[in-house]
Amino acid sequence: MCIFCQIVKGEIPNNTVHENEDFLAFHDIHPTAPIHVLIIPKVHVENFQSVDAQTMAKMTPFIQDVAEKLGIDQTGYRLITNNGSDGGQEVPHLHFHILGGGKLVWNHQHEDPHKSI
Repeated sequence: MCIFCQIVKGEIPNNTVHENEDFLAFHDIHPTAPIHVLIIPKVHVENFQSVDAQTMAKMTPFIQDVAEKLGIDQTGYRLITNNGSDGGQEVPHLHFHILGGGKLVWNHQHEDPHKSI
């Protein structure tokens, strides 16, 4: 069972921001911005590539509600999902990072396996 499924089951504690019957939003334990919250479906979905349209249709207003609860809906935020190992996905459970709370910089980097050091 993945770590996010354990969080949903209450086996691992979290700092919940918002929750309904389908989704859970909680603070990231290793934040990279003043506000860094993870948003997950409560059912296991491996990644964005495998999520169905109905889940995303319900997840969109949930994410918007989270942004409003965090007070970043008007000032702005970044919404990120990593898909697969090359996309940087570390936990094989669909999740979105919502980052905000200040001006965010864009560090658009990638590993180049052909570049010599």
